[in-house]
Amino acid sequence: MTKSESACIATVSQFRPALPGHIHSKYSLVCTGCSGTYYDDRLKCPSDSALLRAKYSSRQLMLKDMPGMGKFHDWLPIHGIIISDSGPITYKSTELAAELGLNNLYISFNGYWPERGAFIKTCSFKELEAFPTIQKLKNTGCSLVLASAGNTARAFAHVAGMTGIDVYIVVPESGMSRMWLPEEPTNSIHLIQMGKNCDYTDSIHLAERIASLPGMLAEGGARNVARRDGMGTVMLDAAFYMKRMPDHYFQAIGSGTGGIAAWEASLRLLEDGRFGSRLPRLHLAQNLPFAPMYHAWESGRRELIKDIDMPNPKKLIHEMYADILSNREPPYSIGGGVYDALCSTDGIMYGISNSEAKSAQQLFERYEGIDIFPPAGVAVASLIEAVNSRKIDSDEHVLLNITGGGVKRLEMDYSPHKIEPAAHAENAHVPLEEIITQKVLA
Repeated sequence: MTKSESACIATVSQFRPALPGHIHSKYSLVCTGCSGTYYDDRLKCPSDSALLRAKYSSRQLMLKDMPGMGKFHDWLPIHGIIISDSGPITYKSTELAAELGLNNLYISFNGYWPERGAFIKTCSFKELEAFPTIQKLKNTGCSLVLASAGNTARAFAHVAGMTGIDVYIVVPESGMSRMWLPEEPTNSIHLIQMGKNCDYTDSIHLAERIASLPGMLAEGGARNVARRDGMGTVMLDAAFYMKRMPDHYFQAIGSGTGGIAAWEASLRLLEDGRFGSRLPRLHLAQNLPFAPMYHAWESGRRELIKDIDMPNPKKLIHEMYADILSNREPPYSIGGGVYDALCSTDGIMYGISNSEAKSAQQLFERYEGIDIFPPAGVAVASLIEAVNSRKIDSDEHVLLNITGGGVKRLEMDYSPHKIEPAAHAENAHVPLEEIITQKVLA
């Protein structure tokens, strides 16, 4: 076994007792279940299944004089500063706000819209996950492995190409139309396409198997604090722009990791003391007919019940307008997950139909003047429902997370390049040797 392979295995599986000052001084990892504290990088607590959460030594966030998300360095679990103009931007809406009768509607736009100062070139807030994750892992000597329904894959491929880090990305066939980059793909990007009957969860299972190989390192999904805290910069940027936390936060979710990230960032802002004394109320939306967390929350259940919340899931996912919002194993029930985030913030969940999402998407584009992705349309539809059902008052401060958009605007400045698959896997259980013989893992 090579030195880099040994380092990879240690990073994932070795659990050492917490020693003050060991490895990190910038942050520690605290289990949201047992409160155990760790000073080495890891994805799991050895005592329970609850999420680990980064606790930063800087209790007040001091912005760096940097563009993009690099300004939030103090609350990102990395040591090198991110040098990029990629990051969330916040602005106060006028046109859509007037249409909805809201006096304090703020929009976090996560995509490409240079006129607004938005330069996420993969047009998705998944890029906020990719930069800190790859920055955090680039010195391990390992190759990164992850699964994606499309947008995450594009974001990680983009950052991997910029940094030269090898990344192995497993994507279902339904996500292949989203496999493009604003630049020529590099040899560090290894895309594995799954069979036509596979979905995002199948991709996760295959990625887990690949990540167990020597020299490979699992990206970690919802358990990856770099991923969550990267997405949490949406809330941080809005709080600094508004000079307070919002009263309400709206986002569409598939796994719910973005909702967890918004909650965790709000908890830090609460402790900071400069942005208010009350957590924003989370308004999280899923796209019907596949909305397992919505059904469980409406039923008052912490646990997801497969036959009740997601019967015949692949058929339901196929019927979704925003099919990227599909995860059969979301971090809903675990400690520190979506259920806890909703309980902590007196949150609300929405089940949005395809027609509602399409209409809301068109409404946003008409009033705000920029194209957005279907998941963002789901979020806009949940805001419309909240207004119509009087869940928010006209003077309250509302933050709407537009998680992706600006592709049409990007195409005015760039010529997107398709990422071709390096290998194919018919299902999640294929022998890994079959993929190796296609050279992708060689």
